[in-house]
This record gives sequence, structure tokens and C-alpha cells, in this order.
Amino acid sequence: MSNRLELADVSWRRVSPKLVWVELTSAAIVVIVMLAICTGLWLLKLWIPLAILAVFALGSIVQLAVIPRRVRSIGYQLRDDDLLFRRGIMWQRFVAVPYGRMQLIDINRGPIARALGLSELKFVTAAAAAGVTLPGLRAEDADELRDRLVALAESRRAGL
Repeated sequence: MSNRLELADVSWRRVSPKLVWVELTSAAIVVIVMLAICTGLWLLKLWIPLAILAVFALGSIVQLAVIPRRVRSIGYQLRDDDLLFRRGIMWQRFVAVPYGRMQLIDINRGPIARALGLSELKFVTAAAAAGVTLPGLRAEDADELRDRLVALAESRRAGL
């Protein structure tokens, strides 16, 4: 009998679709700044830095088109012993965070996300490299999930 995780059988909880607007706004600000710098370099007739920056600007514009799909790829599931998290389109990341290993659950609310009523949960575990960030949760859901995870983490650590 195999204990291997079958990801096809997992029903993922999705983050809020409003996260698309947070990501698009942040990326659009970067594109606008890059284009402004490109314009300045073009006016100064500095062609090589302009060409390099233009390539980065084009890459950022392509990123704008990919953001909605990337947000739809984010999901999580609360299981019996851990929180399962996934994200990514081409480079997919799946992380299982055992409740007993959670040391800190932090809620972040940036200005754009806060205006849309969204929050981001950050999980700090015993292994610093295994930190997980779950963006795009409704503020109420983030508060409720944090409280539930803290209770689960405390009960699991007490049982160790």
C-alpha cells in the first residue's frame, strides 16, 4: 500500500479572483515605471540601456497577460495532519505544511489588497526554507483560517 499523495484526488480551495486585480495593478506600476525610464533613455539617445530595458518591459507586459492564469493556479486544502498548498503554471510547487511544525502564522495586508478586502497568510515553519505564503484570501477568511491553524498547531505540538 502506498502513502503517496494523489494530487488528482485533491479538491482545492481557491483564492479570491480579486487577487488578479492586485497582481495586475502591481505589475502595471512596474511597466509604467519601466516605460518612463525607456522614454527618458530614448530622449537622451542612450540606445544600449534602452534596448535592455525595453526587453524587460516587454517581458513585464507578457507577465500581465499571464497573471489571471497564475492566480487561478493557487490553491490550498486543509487535511487531517497538514495544510497542502499549490501554485504555478509551468513550474508547479506543492507544499505540505504539517500543523505541528507551524511556528508563526502572519497576516499581511498591502494597500491595494486591503482596498479590495484581501489578505495574505504567511506560514513560518521550523524549516525556514519551507515557508509558505497564501495570497488573495478574503480578510474574514484569513482571520478565521489563522485562528483555526493556530489551534491545530498548538494541539499537534502538545501531542509531540
